[in-house]
Amino acid sequence: MAALPHTDDLRKLFSKLIDGSHILHFHQVVDAYGHLSFRYPLDPDIFVMSRNVAPAQVSEIRDLVAYRVGDAEPLEAESPPGFAERRIHSEVYKRHPQVNAVVHSHSEAVVPYTISGVPLRAVSHMCGFLGANGLPVFDTADHMENSDVDDLLVRSENMGAHLAKHFDDGNNVTLMRGHGFTVVASSIELAVMRAVYTQKNASIQTTALMLQGVTGVTGGVKSLSQDECMASDKTTQWSLMRPWNLWVQEIECNKVYTKIL
Repeated sequence: MAALPHTDDLRKLFSKLIDGSHILHFHQVVDAYGHLSFRYPLDPDIFVMSRNVAPAQVSEIRDLVAYRVGDAEPLEAESPPGFAERRIHSEVYKRHPQVNAVVHSHSEAVVPYTISGVPLRAVSHMCGFLGANGLPVFDTADHMENSDVDDLLVRSENMGAHLAKHFDDGNNVTLMRGHGFTVVASSIELAVMRAVYTQKNASIQTTALMLQGVTGVTGGVKSLSQDECMASDKTTQWSLMRPWNLWVQEIECNKVYTKIL
């Protein structure tokens, strides 16, 4: 990370990236796979994410790598190996200048909504950011080119660019068929919170659907209206630092996680 000046403000972002990676693991939004990134505030054409390591094992600055948004290649030639799917992050940053943080997850609670045809929509007041109409589902099979690998991963500029289009019109979360989901936000804290509560919403909605199936209740699961989504999202963002500060305290007390800055 010698390519970026280690100012106090940048060190705070490094710290948040490490904390956020640990929080996502603590809440089982990620396991050995998944990643978090942020856009470098002094140059919007640079983003930072961890090297190719499990999120729980990110612990210090040398675990972080700065990449160019333009081609998803590292700024420094001697950088450690990166994630195969860093094009998820680079293409989102390229298309959406208002996005400053991205989370990618393989959450098992969410994957069923990528393959079942059942729309995932906001059903809890903490999840208004999901919207009322059901999340879009990105499918790599719809965008294959000859150079793409048919493994459902977003490895190429082509795949990343098509995924990034799903965040147009203010969408915050995109499901990925047989794969997981990706979240965008204006900050690391908000991206992490949205990822955690996307998984929680999926679990709540699944439980409600199961209850209906067992009891024979008809009429569908009651979701939030668009107005309720907008108002509850505003309230959740207002209280954002309450869960963030709690989650940081939880990971600091857990010996699984280490942070050395």
